[in-house]
Formats: sequence, structure tokens, C-alpha cells
Amino acid sequence: MKLKVKRVYDPPAKTDGLRVLVDRLWPRGLSKDKAKIDHWLKDIAPSDGLRKWFAHDPDKWKEFKRRYFTELDKGPERVSELRALARKGTVTLLFGAKDAQHNNAVALAEYLVTKHRTPRGG
Repeated sequence: MKLKVKRVYDPPAKTDGLRVLVDRLWPRGLSKDKAKIDHWLKDIAPSDGLRKWFAHDPDKWKEFKRRYFTELDKGPERVSELRALARKGTVTLLFGAKDAQHNNAVALAEYLVTKHRTPRGG
């Protein structure tokens, strides 16, 4: 599984592979044509309650990840589509937040790498 994480407002690159938006809300001021998104997986994003609680506060980062991982564990079907896409090649997880270090795409990439490794050859 080759994962990248990138801000959706950054220019698309050929090396992005499949571009997957993992935010629940569409990024402000960005047209679908300009975004060049291959898939929009709204359901893999944190719940509205968790997203609002976190509010991209770095002091809440560790607890946000714990809560988000719990949400993902409770709904494995949310992750299965992304895992299937990742088996085909590079996947770039796209996010709209200004903070490139503390956002759901970074947390999701960590979750996929540490908790849900894709079996080799599969």
C-alpha cells in the first residue's frame, strides 16, 4: 500500500495516483474540475461531532486520533473501499484543512499503516 497525504488545494501531480478526498465536507472555493478528485469517501471522515470537537486544535491531536481510530474500528466497511483502491497502486489522501500535520487524512494514513496493513501480493 503506497499512501500519500496532500492538501486538496495543492496542484495535482502525476505521481499522486488515485486522488481520494477523505473530508466529509467539500473544500471551500474549490471547483470539482480544478480538484481533480477520483473518489470522494465522505463516510471515512470523522463524525461531525468529532470533527467539531477537534477543530484542528493540536493540543487535542492525540485524543482526536484515539477517538477517530475507534470510529474506524467500529465501521470496518468504511475502510474496505479505500483498502481496495490502495491495492491498485498509489493513493493520495486529500484534505482541506490548513494544518498539514494535524488533520483527519494524516490520522487515517497512520491508521491504515499501523492497524490495517494490506497483505502483500493482495
